[in-house]
Amino acid sequence: MPVRAIRGAVQLDANQREAIIEGTAELVAEVMARNDLVTDDVISVLFTATPDLTAEFPALAARKTGFHDVPLLCATEIDMPGAMPRVVRLLMHVETDRPRSEIRHVYLRGAAALRLDIAQ
Repeated sequence: MPVRAIRGAVQLDANQREAIIEGTAELVAEVMARNDLVTDDVISVLFTATPDLTAEFPALAARKTGFHDVPLLCATEIDMPGAMPRVVRLLMHVETDRPRSEIRHVYLRGAAALRLDIAQ
């Protein structure tokens, strides 16, 4: 089975625990839905958060939505001057028969401006 990587991001309204959990859960759900995936298809997920998001680990949202045996990792994005604030990103590795050209990357809310070339 081929392995593919899917990118995604969501901009949050605030550095609050519930905002991080809700926004990340929405992002994960959209990636799964748009790519017709189930949890068993997911190999691993790397989450990053901008340095201004410190109220919760984004991976907790994935755990709450059923990613119990999927390896998850959180990291902090590089603190670049002028970068978009309050963004959670993900890089999800999956097993899928979809060709690379049919992978649907997901950019939600204000994060759609990050990748207008591939945002759905």
